[in-house]
Amino acid sequence: MAKQLVVGNWKLHGSIGQVKSVLGEIAQAKLQANVGVCVPYPYVMLARQILHNTHVQCGAQDVSQYHIGAYTGEVSSGMLADIGCEMVIVGHSERRRLFGETTEQAGVKMRAALDAGLFGIYCVGESAEQRREGRAEEVVAAQLQVLQNLPVGLYAVAYEPSWAVGSGMVASSEQISPMHALIKNQLDERVKVLYGGSVKSNNAESILAVQHVDGVLVGGAALSAFEFVEICKAAR
Repeated sequence: MAKQLVVGNWKLHGSIGQVKSVLGEIAQAKLQANVGVCVPYPYVMLARQILHNTHVQCGAQDVSQYHIGAYTGEVSSGMLADIGCEMVIVGHSERRRLFGETTEQAGVKMRAALDAGLFGIYCVGESAEQRREGRAEEVVAAQLQVLQNLPVGLYAVAYEPSWAVGSGMVASSEQISPMHALIKNQLDERVKVLYGGSVKSNNAESILAVQHVDGVLVGGAALSAFEFVEICKAAR
């Protein structure tokens, strides 16, 4: 049975001291699952240095859709690869909701990431209103369209219902499993599908045991070495 994937998303948190402390403990934990940590841009190189003798991969939380040019403030996939970055999160619900990122832009970013040899983690998910209206599957299916024909094995999909992100609410197994099955059916059975949304050490084991769940995308709990290591230990 394939190993599950656990990815930490630090979002807009961290400092040099925190990166050294938290990742230093993670580096010593000898984790068996496939693990990645996505830190803010300024700390990617430091994270890579701390994790270089481990199997833990270092990632970023976003990437430009452009490769090169007069795009002030952008960071390209080639630049990320150049500093040792190995994976990148694309299309997170916060990018879509707070910064107006469209599914089409996220699709271009995914292709840019894969072109540079980065492992892409593409986020999909519905809002609370969309779920209440019975449109959750329709919304996610539309978000998946931009992944058609991408090489299987070079990316994963993270199902993160936006109503569960940072809210303390976790989708039920009856909500998670069918959505993960839909994602696999629309793309390919071999595509890894992660669940994200208030994953913690006290619920990780039950989430990771749900059918069709290939791993988890962890938010706030990734900032605690103890929490994150416990979540990783729950993964097969």
